[in-house]
Amino acid sequence: MAAGRLSFNNITALAPMVRVGTLPMRLLALDYGADVVYCEELIDIKMAQCQRVVNDVLETVDFVAPDDRVMFRTCEREKGNVVFQMGGMGAALLSDPDKIEAILRTLVTGVSIPVTCKIRILPSLEETVSLVRRIERTGVAAVAVHGRFKDERPRHPVHCDYIQAVAQAVSIPVIANGGSLDHVKTNADIEEFRKATGASSVMLARAAMWNASLFRSQGALPLEKVMEDYLKYAIQYDNNAFNTKYCLCQMLRDKVESPLGKQVQAAQTNAEISEAYGLQEFYRQTREQLQARRDALQSGSQPERPVTDGDVTTMAVKFERREYPPQITPKMFLLEWSRKEKVEQPQYETVQRAQDRAFQSTVTVAQKKYRSSLWEKSKKFAEQAAAIVCLRVLGVPEGRIGEEDSGLVCKRKREGKVNGAAEEERSRKRHVNDGEPRPLQKKLISPVSNPDLSRPQVRVTTTISSFTVTVSSLQLLVSSPGP
Repeated sequence: MAAGRLSFNNITALAPMVRVGTLPMRLLALDYGADVVYCEELIDIKMAQCQRVVNDVLETVDFVAPDDRVMFRTCEREKGNVVFQMGGMGAALLSDPDKIEAILRTLVTGVSIPVTCKIRILPSLEETVSLVRRIERTGVAAVAVHGRFKDERPRHPVHCDYIQAVAQAVSIPVIANGGSLDHVKTNADIEEFRKATGASSVMLARAAMWNASLFRSQGALPLEKVMEDYLKYAIQYDNNAFNTKYCLCQMLRDKVESPLGKQVQAAQTNAEISEAYGLQEFYRQTREQLQARRDALQSGSQPERPVTDGDVTTMAVKFERREYPPQITPKMFLLEWSRKEKVEQPQYETVQRAQDRAFQSTVTVAQKKYRSSLWEKSKKFAEQAAAIVCLRVLGVPEGRIGEEDSGLVCKRKREGKVNGAAEEERSRKRHVNDGEPRPLQKKLISPVSNPDLSRPQVRVTTTISSFTVTVSSLQLLVSSPGP
């Protein structure tokens, strides 16, 4: 599909899926033949709190939350093919068609790009057709219909007759969704599902999540190849490691307890996930390329070598959390070094710049002072940057990923294993009932920590107030011709 205004006629699309529809999966689906890719469900108020960031290192546009999480990342590759989804995962608004109509009219009037809507079917065929006709009158570009009632789960058969009735009742494109269970197993099945529903297009969710090469007209690829292709995109675009792990575990399905699956589940960083798939060298080369690009951007305005100004040694460095293993920071390494050298504990002094509330710290070690010339957005990061300057001047390792032979890293890993074993034992005791232990549930993803978040180079604020409508239970999809 050529870049430009999105068309929803005769397309195959990657459906919106929580945690799955991030940039690596969207790019993978496009590579394999999808015409349109939907991002994961994004809540409007969270997007309104974000800053639009041009990330010159990754060559992406990021929407970054106040807590520094990347809520949405896009790039030139998916321009003209990506649908930005704003809304929730529920179906409560299906019982309030007046509100549905008001929300959609507001969006269609307020933005210059196509707006589409995704719904589930109502208890009766007549109600479903009536609702979709009202939706059509709002001016939306297309409507996606998940052919299940709101209380039905993926294990229930899809109601093709409902989708067919909707497709016959309206003139806008209808996108059929819900065929992963018993209709779409191969690429050829996509067209059969479209014919069975009479829809203009087909949207795939779980079938594509399990193996995105289902979009290939030449036939699906082995799962091992698909997972490697996905992981390469995750590395190239510095994807959240826990998100990477979650998506790979979804692909593994019943093999998640295999040796590979267990290694993926145990991984905490993209570097460790790469080891599981034998992509250590690809990871190393990619990290070096990104670091070289970052250094080149910084060197345009800041010196790379240490500069002594009075009694303070300065370097242009920033603290990149994703470059360090979990539980490891430069401050820890500096403290460990000072103890070994029997010098006073490092002392940090931090100032805040009034105009942008940025922070800069100076650390004093062995009666010498060190600081970064680059300001940070938090006091903690400013202190870490100062510690990096000191460590580099001293020629001491910082604890970055790749320095695993360092004593402190090994020590932390040992402590983590001991703590993990202790927690597992405590959890086992909590689950004992009548003397019989209950099986423990493995937690595949943590939504909090993110050691692999990229630190963008340029911040540009954008206003997205046109999108900030309360739509918490109706999935509203806003298609964009580019980032």
